[in-house]
Amino acid sequence: MAQDSDLEKTEQPSQRRLDEARERGEVARSRELSTFIILLVGGGVLYFMGQSLTQHMVKLLREGLTLDRDMAFHTELMIPRMYDITLEALLSFGPYILATIIAAAFSPLLLNGWLFSIEAIQPKFSKLNPISGIARMFSGSSLVELVKAIAKSLLVGGAGAWVIWHNKDAMILLGMQSVAASIPEMGHLLGECFMMIVAAMLLIVAIDVPFQLWDHNKKLMMSKEEVRQEAKETEGDPMVKGRIRSLQREASRRRMMAAIPTADVVVTNPTHYAVALKYGEQGMRAPVVVAKGSHLLAQRIREIAEENHVPILEAPPLARALYKHTNLDAAIPEGLYTAVAEILAYVYQLNQYQKLGGLPPRKPVHLPVPAELEVAA
Repeated sequence: MAQDSDLEKTEQPSQRRLDEARERGEVARSRELSTFIILLVGGGVLYFMGQSLTQHMVKLLREGLTLDRDMAFHTELMIPRMYDITLEALLSFGPYILATIIAAAFSPLLLNGWLFSIEAIQPKFSKLNPISGIARMFSGSSLVELVKAIAKSLLVGGAGAWVIWHNKDAMILLGMQSVAASIPEMGHLLGECFMMIVAAMLLIVAIDVPFQLWDHNKKLMMSKEEVRQEAKETEGDPMVKGRIRSLQREASRRRMMAAIPTADVVVTNPTHYAVALKYGEQGMRAPVVVAKGSHLLAQRIREIAEENHVPILEAPPLARALYKHTNLDAAIPEGLYTAVAEILAYVYQLNQYQKLGGLPPRKPVHLPVPAELEVAA
């Protein structure tokens, strides 16, 4: 049962999954939104330019159907005449065509922004499988599209019927007017009717856009196993990461042990902690911790120090403070400068005594450790 629940797609898609789907061209799409924007822009242009367009149409029809004597006897003049009329028609309808093209190009950006995917336009021969095609025909998404198409037909058809019925008197009056007067009025009326029908599609868009976003998110839902697998791919397998950290710690420990013979002194607890300090290299502003450890590691540090004749000094409070408040290859805190300076002075005197003889130096006692750096035993 637990394994089945792990395979159920109950988790929200991760950002990586969303990005991968976007790279494949799989984004939420609403054809109803694009259709609505195109019709809205086209209807708006038709509404505001209806009279102008109809006047141009009347002019083009009059000029196109009028033949003078020269054209009647010289048919070669017909082609330049048709060229001039066609060019004038394109210029007249240019704003309408341009506005529609811009709406068609930029309406998809409202939902997903700019997207160009080569993978989305690559041919997929799996779509030629008739069995898969039949399965898609009877899938849940096809059923939703069918219901949406029926609802759209009923809504738009009902709005169109209402618009025609509401403007029946104005349509009847068009037949009683002259052609020159009725055509501009007809263009304005068509634009108004068109806009009212398009407005009815707003309800479909308000339902379709949230549904497409929800459906796209549902298709990308992940199971708990997929979430775990993605975490392994992005962050790495926990076992592998643990092994890497173990190897890194081992390499760091070997470097630390190799640095102990270069230390100036090892401060001990005496058995629980051991910290190796080094000072005197050019550019070193303060003593640096080259090795530190507790219990067995502290014992090993003492053994290596003894083998390499590195002085060992017992100073429990200082050793605890150094172990707690310092990092490897880092300078000691300023609060411990005085105590460490006394130890280094003792080491220097000890080295001089061993080389030249004389009175042995006294080991420092009661080394000052600030209260904020003290560590309980």
